[in-house]
Amino acid sequence: MGERQNTKLEAEGAEFMVLGLLLVEGLHCFKAYTNFAGYDLVALDPSTGRSARIQVKSRWATDYDRSFAIKNFDCDFVVLAALNRGYRFRRAATRAPDDGRRPPRFFCFPVEIVRAAQSATDLWGKVSLSRIDNPESYEDAWHLIQEWIGDQK
Repeated sequence: MGERQNTKLEAEGAEFMVLGLLLVEGLHCFKAYTNFAGYDLVALDPSTGRSARIQVKSRWATDYDRSFAIKNFDCDFVVLAALNRGYRFRRAATRAPDDGRRPPRFFCFPVEIVRAAQSATDLWGKVSLSRIDNPESYEDAWHLIQEWIGDQK
């Protein structure tokens, strides 16, 4: 497998993608730029002041193992951004004939769902989507954030 891939730019991009998607959904949202270890974005209803702290976790590879690491649960939602930028983990002989690039997918989980799915024995604090009941039901589930902050558009 070699050295660890630097995906810092892609991770930053994932945060801005989620920010943009929330804005398109009509939610007021901003990026928490520094010193907010548990979350990356804040969505809010300006009329009530109610807010949702959102942590964005991204996975670069299309062939990732459908898991992500998380250690800080100081948030209300965790959005997994599966960026699908290409193959990284499969051996060349088992890859599809293309480069593996696909449209990104976004899963919006309440933090309690993520915390319950975390492996107690994994040193990285991994959460596998296989430990979440029907994870596809959380894909593009921006309404969960809307309901949390009380924005019933």
